[in-house]
Amino acid sequence: MGSLPYLAVCGQNIHNYAQDRLQKVSTTAGSNGSATAGRSNGTALNGNGKSTSVPSANGTDPSSSVQLDGSVATTARPATLPPSNGNRAAALPDPPERPGMDAVGDTGSRVPGLDERIMSGEFSDVGSTKERLSRPVRKWLAKDRVTFGRQLALRLARLGRRWQLIASKRMPEASGDIRQIAGQPVFVPLYSLAQTYGPIFRLCFGPKRFVVVSDPAITRHLLASHAANYSKGILSEILDFVMGKGLIPADGEIWQTRRRAIVPSLHKRYIASMIGMFGRCNLKGLSLLEESAGAGQAVEMENYFSRLTLDIIGKAVFNYEFDSLRHEDPVIQAVYTVLREAEYRSTAFVPYWRLPLASSLVPRQQRCKEALKTINTTLDGLVAKCRRLVDQEDDEFEEEFLSQEDPSILHFLLASGDQISSKQLRDDLMTLLIAGHETTAAVLTWTVYCLVLNPQYMPRLQEEVDRVIGDGIPTLENVKELAFTTRVINEGMRMYPQPPVLIRRALKDDVLGGYEVKEGDDIFISVWNLHRSPRLWHQPDVFDPERFNVKGPIPNETTENYRYLPFGGGRRKCIGDQFALFEAVVSLAMLVRRFTFSIGPEAPPVSMTTGATIHTKQGLYVTLTKRSTP
Repeated sequence: MGSLPYLAVCGQNIHNYAQDRLQKVSTTAGSNGSATAGRSNGTALNGNGKSTSVPSANGTDPSSSVQLDGSVATTARPATLPPSNGNRAAALPDPPERPGMDAVGDTGSRVPGLDERIMSGEFSDVGSTKERLSRPVRKWLAKDRVTFGRQLALRLARLGRRWQLIASKRMPEASGDIRQIAGQPVFVPLYSLAQTYGPIFRLCFGPKRFVVVSDPAITRHLLASHAANYSKGILSEILDFVMGKGLIPADGEIWQTRRRAIVPSLHKRYIASMIGMFGRCNLKGLSLLEESAGAGQAVEMENYFSRLTLDIIGKAVFNYEFDSLRHEDPVIQAVYTVLREAEYRSTAFVPYWRLPLASSLVPRQQRCKEALKTINTTLDGLVAKCRRLVDQEDDEFEEEFLSQEDPSILHFLLASGDQISSKQLRDDLMTLLIAGHETTAAVLTWTVYCLVLNPQYMPRLQEEVDRVIGDGIPTLENVKELAFTTRVINEGMRMYPQPPVLIRRALKDDVLGGYEVKEGDDIFISVWNLHRSPRLWHQPDVFDPERFNVKGPIPNETTENYRYLPFGGGRRKCIGDQFALFEAVVSLAMLVRRFTFSIGPEAPPVSMTTGATIHTKQGLYVTLTKRSTP
């Protein structure tokens, strides 16, 4: 017998044995004068002195019956329970509309509820129950725990019935030619498929099978309430070559250990210090944009934001001056080579990098191998330099330790005495570099695109920025006052989530949305679908920062009940969410303080492509117009 229906049978057997014990206890108690028992009226006293129901000998229900909460119902009615079907436990038949409750048929006659049918002995024979139960269970039930045993029986039977129903349901399945999704961002066809197959379905292309989720409740189950049952799965396999056991791809104990080490580095003093650095990096970039604006040249903003955020994350993570806004060097080229390879792998249907001799025979693999060597050499030098600095310092390490000379995360980790191998430290640094660079650049790119298409929000945005920060470099207190600017970024992340898909793998069998999921199943949480669902949002394809209350809390997965996932959710939520949000707010605020922008008629059309984040296919070319000083 399968494990799912077996739960129901266990519940029936436990109940039947409990019922048998109840009758014996009631009869014995009646003969001693301590309880009134008999089959004429069908009532007896349980161990707590409450009236319980025993089927009467004449085939009618008694005038009282015990409910699950111990209360007594006193409705007399003729028995309509079918007889036991022998010594073999039967599968549960279909319940009425509300299992456990009475139902009334079309003729007005009463149909017995599931609870009552279980208690009647319909599903198995009492005479054979004792042999079906283990000795410890029989011994425990014999100790006058009849009421609890009966409640347990009902609960187990209901659970068994639920699993039977789940086992009989088949998840909707979308299958077809792989060319249907090839050549376009993977999240785009997932949206149209969800309109056809619903909030959870299985996607099959050849040997590949995925479960696609577009429902907030199921998403909460995956990311929060049952997060321990799921790993990063194929994401870990894709990113292993560059991030190793860094915080994003790592699972289990390694992830817990690294998270405990890194999270304290993102303390309030560090964030406040970083906001000043955000401002200084933006000033360098704005001076370059002014040159382009003065010459009437369109600026490719995706490239600009990518370089800006690379400079910021280099200083923030390991105090390295990439200065990518102004010049190229081998390290910068190596970083972008590795990033493109990671994105290419994330969308590849065939894991070509696993092929024998791929690193030697495939040109892109050779380039990636050389790029990683360049990056690792640079990181080794930075780590050695930082170790020397830490050894020379006399400062006592404290909870919010911050070196004025080097406030980087690398410095914090080394000064904290974190016992970490060089390989693990390198993995952590690469993870922070990539995760903190590409995502923020993408957020800024698509938010500017939304503002270009919706210029009606620019006056309010610029008024707030002019009033709060003026021409200066913003502080932490200033950023907290930029409420509407923050909502513009929030809405940009809703329209173009980074990343558009979250990936998980089931570590054990589970149930999602009433369907069975097996151990090893890969699951795509479509953040794009959640953020664009007409079922969850009013006019979801309209850019509207005012949909989020400016005076309310900053929207996140909790405030929006998992329909909105700007930084993921649950215990694997992005640990740098505050860092990234403040970086985006400062960068946008300082940009709109200086410029207005538009897309000229000669600019190439803006379309999407994807890797780890959503990119433009041909760039975002914007014409900047310098504002007169207010």
